[in-house]
Amino acid sequence: MEFFNSALGKNITFVRPAYFIISGFIGIPHVKYYYIFLCFVYIFSVLANTAVMAVICLDPNLRTPKYIIVFNLAFTDLFSNSALVPKVLDVFLFNHHHIPYNDCLTFLFFCYTCLSMQSLNLVALSYDRLIAISYPLQYRVKITHRLMLCVVASLWLSVVTVVLIATGLLTRLSFCQSVVIRSYFCDHGQLYRLACNDITPSFIMAKVLQALILWFPLIFILCTYLYISYALSKVTTVQGRVKALKTCTAHLSLVAIYFIPIIVTFMFGKNIHPNARIINLSLSSVFPPMLNPIIYVLQTQEIKESVRKLLKIRKKSGIKVKKVIIK
Repeated sequence: MEFFNSALGKNITFVRPAYFIISGFIGIPHVKYYYIFLCFVYIFSVLANTAVMAVICLDPNLRTPKYIIVFNLAFTDLFSNSALVPKVLDVFLFNHHHIPYNDCLTFLFFCYTCLSMQSLNLVALSYDRLIAISYPLQYRVKITHRLMLCVVASLWLSVVTVVLIATGLLTRLSFCQSVVIRSYFCDHGQLYRLACNDITPSFIMAKVLQALILWFPLIFILCTYLYISYALSKVTTVQGRVKALKTCTAHLSLVAIYFIPIIVTFMFGKNIHPNARIINLSLSSVFPPMLNPIIYVLQTQEIKESVRKLLKIRKKSGIKVKKVIIK
């Protein structure tokens, strides 16, 4: 009955603390150097993702349906690290461990929205690769600008809705005892377990978030590559198979970087020391946004050519300016 009362919003008094305390690492000396390292990772991530978005905007050849998703991935990575790292630095470098109740929920909302969008962007890119390799002659008909814009908008709408519901259900919880969150940010799982009333709705939403962030994207991507493997088995030449696989290397690298640390955390979460869990989760949150633009620049021929072209244009314009000044 308590579940229905909380879900239907009946007159119930909830105990809401003025603030939560984010504990972070426990018993590790000189831990501030780790957060300084995260700061440098954040700065590099901002510059790299901004550069990728600028290249896509400046080069007309990259204004294709595929690069709508790549642009969205770079934007999500930039947004993700900007939502997480500055607040983490404020909490642990400047010892602001007390975070107000509403600020904590807002922090949680933006972190989980970005984390979910990162995995769903990989789903959209895997679908693009599936059509490109399995149906190359129909690719331009099936994958259009309109379709990709609709996919991006649908993903954002779905994620915001689910995370908003999960955050809203936390407001139906009473926190009568501990207010210490044993994590490095306002972690949903750590937060709802502190409650002293019925946590069933939040427990269900935790499973939904887990499915949204991990299981659905991972299963979809695995099925996609199984089908791609089947399609490649029909290609007669080895060179044709290798050429098709090369177009997937960047995406497969992103999938491995994103999913492996999260799978380890979810599979062995109960047996992992809290400090190890924080390191694993924090690195899996900030490293993919930093590495994604590097991987796309190094492994995607179109972006490499676009960067070279833009650099040549800049050099030529610089030479022309010098000549004018000399004259």
